[in-house]
Amino acid sequence: MKVAARLDRTHNPCDETCWVSRLRENLTSGSYGEGLETGRRRTLNGHEGGNPGYRQGRPCQALPRQSLTRQIFFRILKSGCRIEELQLETLERLEPALAFYMIIAWRVLLLTMLGRDCPEMPCDVVFDPAEWQAVYLVTQRKLPPETPPSLDQMVRMVAGLGGFLNRKRDGFPGPQTIWIGLQRAADFVLALDLHRNAEGAICG
Repeated sequence: MKVAARLDRTHNPCDETCWVSRLRENLTSGSYGEGLETGRRRTLNGHEGGNPGYRQGRPCQALPRQSLTRQIFFRILKSGCRIEELQLETLERLEPALAFYMIIAWRVLLLTMLGRDCPEMPCDVVFDPAEWQAVYLVTQRKLPPETPPSLDQMVRMVAGLGGFLNRKRDGFPGPQTIWIGLQRAADFVLALDLHRNAEGAICG
């Protein structure tokens, strides 16, 4: 996977040349469509097969299809992070912003894929305690349990904040509802933290 940013002219009265984010993904033809016909997937331990689930006490994630994964990643980066709307004047500013948003896009993609392949994994493997507890408190309207919920349950709660209805035949949430839900979850974490600090100041 390669990401390229090029120098374009912005539409401004002075017609000044500025660095703006124009992404181009390089999808190699050799990997395009790999595994789409057979449905075979290679797991982390080198074996092929379907959903590996848990093996020998370790979660074993199936590697998603390469071309599809790239397409989803760049969709998150462009539509979710809206990286192409950034109007940065220098390359020195564009490169750190691009790297930062790629980390965010990677996390959304990880939750989308890992939630499907390892649904029974504890959610605290990929969620901070403050994150999953705040999401659980808001969505379930009760105190979070001592034992973290499964990753499948938590991802569905997060996606529910982004508009996922979780009906019987809806399947697993997509990246769009997950990235919207993560944005709202960050606000809930901040609000809950401020509430606890305020309570501590009053009681103190």
